[in-house]
Amino acid sequence: MRRTLIRYKTRPEIADRNAELVAAVFAELNAAKPDGVRYLTLRLEDDTFLHFVEAATEDGSSPIPKLKAFQVFQDGIRDRCVEPPLVRAVGIVGNYRMLDEA
Repeated sequence: MRRTLIRYKTRPEIADRNAELVAAVFAELNAAKPDGVRYLTLRLEDDTFLHFVEAATEDGSSPIPKLKAFQVFQDGIRDRCVEPPLVRAVGIVGNYRMLDEA
């Protein structure tokens, strides 16, 4: 299982648009219901976004980048940011009912 955390900060005037683009990704995920992926996005009060992806596929790949809504979200992401996306693999130190225990 592969877990990834992506962090970036958007420009305040475009943060709501970024949130709309993220919501569209979740709408497509909910419609497609791909197996082997769990995904969470948080927005902090300073317009920092945190995306947490857990991929349980054999090779650790995620189906999210193949979604049309995700591709639309990715287009221009760096222009929406004051702090560019930082992608890091993560390990779980503690978990109480938030993540799959598998």
